[in-house]
Amino acid sequence: MVTKWAGKTWGTLGDSITEAGGYQPIVQEALSFASVFNYGKSGCPMTAGGDRDYGATTHVGRTIDPALDCVSIFAGVNDFRLDKPIGELGSTDVYTFHGAYATLVEDILTRNPTCRLSLWTPLQRDKDQYDIFYVNAAGHRLVDYVDAIQQIGQLYALPVLNLYAESGMNKLTLPHFTSDGLHPNEAGHRRIADMIVPFLLRL
Repeated sequence: MVTKWAGKTWGTLGDSITEAGGYQPIVQEALSFASVFNYGKSGCPMTAGGDRDYGATTHVGRTIDPALDCVSIFAGVNDFRLDKPIGELGSTDVYTFHGAYATLVEDILTRNPTCRLSLWTPLQRDKDQYDIFYVNAAGHRLVDYVDAIQQIGQLYALPVLNLYAESGMNKLTLPHFTSDGLHPNEAGHRRIADMIVPFLLRL
């Protein structure tokens, strides 16, 4: 199948789920990307600060190739786990989720205005008591970070892939699609890829 992405380049930003490199080969084969660059950093959040600052997605995103045709941001689950404050829409404070995310979006689009940037929400999770009902030390549930990503998408007219709401990966199915209630196994990466392919095709 010849697609709009044939021969194009794709950069994937995110955490351990991205760094694992499970969904990218499936999508690359389906859409014929010429090259895929994996910028995932395991255990790291979007938000700056703390002992994971070295791999914060807001920082890593400023180091990516400025000529990529397609860029995806798949972050937020570690911000929930690490009690990162969400902050306010429109903020530029990189020590809040909103500010860190917006700063990254603006940097990418300023340097590469023609790239097709998309935002992906975290998946649901059920690991170490951190499930979708858990309220972290910052006073947030995981869905609050999902909502923030959707707000940022609307603010910048960017498409949002809502894996939290539409992947079918929930407390009943996580044992099948993940190795530990959080990290996708082969079936989980296939499920994610099956959503990514039509999503990127419509951009």
